[in-house]
This record gives sequence, C-alpha cells and structure tokens, in this order.
Amino acid sequence: MSSYTLEPVGFIRSTVKGREDAPRQGPEGAPDAWLEIEPQFAEALLGMEVGNELIVITWLHEAKRKVLKGIRATIRIVRLTGVFYTRSPARPNPLGLHPVTVREIDGTRLKIGPIEVFDGTPVVDIKSASTRADG
Repeated sequence: MSSYTLEPVGFIRSTVKGREDAPRQGPEGAPDAWLEIEPQFAEALLGMEVGNELIVITWLHEAKRKVLKGIRATIRIVRLTGVFYTRSPARPNPLGLHPVTVREIDGTRLKIGPIEVFDGTPVVDIKSASTRADG
C-alpha cells in the first residue's frame, strides 16, 4: 500500500481545547476561531473576502485511526455501522470537512466559523464552498 504526505497549510487557533469543550457539529454551538496560514501559502489567499463561504479540510490529529465501526444514531434508531457511513472523527484517515464563513481577515489569519475542532488542529486544504469560484 502506498503512503502519502500532507503538508499543513495552516493551523486552527480556538478556544476549544479538548473533547469536553467541543460540540458534536459546528452548528451546535461551535465558536469562531482563527485559521493561521503558513507564510509560504500566503499568495493562496488572493481574492479571499469577508463573507466568503469555505470548506476547511482538517487533519483530526487526535482521532483514533484504527476504528472501523461506530454507532450511528438518528432520532428513532441507534445502530452499529462502518465509519464510512458516520461523521465520527475516528477513522483510518481522519479528515474533517468544515463548512465555515470568513468573518474577518488579518494578513494571513482568517477568523472563520463556526468550527468545532481543537486548538492546534492542522488544516490541510481550503476550498470555496461556492460554485461561482469555479467559473
């Protein structure tokens, strides 16, 4: 099996310090946080504006990576499923997908939110959530 290397483009600076501070999902009361972009990626922010909607892709560095099954709960049912059918951070490659809005821009720092990740979480990519950015 091949392996691949990811280089963080930035890191999250948040008041969420651990699992006890984190909501299950961003819309469930997650705070805004600062995304600090590494200097060598500063030019990749060209065109970024307050109000832009983004998908921030994180590496959930504290997640368990050997978990293949988990509990999936809905309003009426709780059942065991494979992690590929859950949003659990515990999974073979713990990537997090976070829809956020840019609240403020300060040089190579973006205030974004809401986002439920821990302080220090590596960001591996950022994509526009708008299809207009593709045109």
